[in-house]
Amino acid sequence: MQTRYVVDRSVKYLLLLSALVSIFIVFLIGLFTLREGWPAFREIGLGHLLTGRVWRPGREGFGLLAMIAGSVLATVGAMILGVPLALGCAVFLAEVAPDSVRAIVRPAVELLAGIPSVIYGLFGLVVLVPLVRHIPVPGNSGFGLLAASIVLAVMILPTITNIAEDAIRAVPREYKEGSLALGTTQWQTIVGVTLPAARSGIVAAIILGVGRALGETMAMIMVIGNSVIVPRPLDNNPLTLFLSQARTLTGNIAVEINYATGLHESALFATGVVLFVLIMIVNTAAHLVIRGRAR
Repeated sequence: MQTRYVVDRSVKYLLLLSALVSIFIVFLIGLFTLREGWPAFREIGLGHLLTGRVWRPGREGFGLLAMIAGSVLATVGAMILGVPLALGCAVFLAEVAPDSVRAIVRPAVELLAGIPSVIYGLFGLVVLVPLVRHIPVPGNSGFGLLAASIVLAVMILPTITNIAEDAIRAVPREYKEGSLALGTTQWQTIVGVTLPAARSGIVAAIILGVGRALGETMAMIMVIGNSVIVPRPLDNNPLTLFLSQARTLTGNIAVEINYATGLHESALFATGVVLFVLIMIVNTAAHLVIRGRAR
């Protein structure tokens, strides 16, 4: 009996140590990034970094507005394309698909999470970019926000699908049975009862998908064009905004960190701090939503 007690206590403290080490590593990463980026915050200023439209390190231009806009627009485009598909897939797996079909579809969706991002980027470069280039708009090179959004939509699909499916499955069976007993169809029950009851879990899934999209690097470098410009429509149609080339915060760091020195290098670390804060905000929001659902 004493041995079992010692083992249980040891495992408890081992798991606690693992959790504390994980938190400490995240803290060290944030502290290191902030320390390296602090000279840029001090010399350039937070306001100029966040609102400056020009990024020309050789001429002391360190504005991140173009990259922030590129990251946000690519993420928004991915959400518009990916969220309906992911939610439809989650509903299908949780409520509609028979076991034999579910056994095939779910592993296929989960497999998407294991594909390296460079493979997604290569597919986008070879397949999507030439397809987008056929859209008859002056100045459309194929590289831009549309191709990036499509690639990101596929990449966030497993994250949103898996979490949303778990949230839908967690809805008490009595809710569904009560709705069906009142004479509603299965589809009416899904739309009117199941999805509203799983709303907080679905919102958490979407927020985590946003965090996944914001942090993507390699695939974005390959398809978004990497032009340091604030995206704007290519003609009078506002939707052509998504045919504009752009650059993301993560892409900015990856493209320039190899040759950056001095204030330029510090500005790239400051870019990392901005991205770190954005992702922390997104993850914290997801955590709060999940806690609200548990309550």
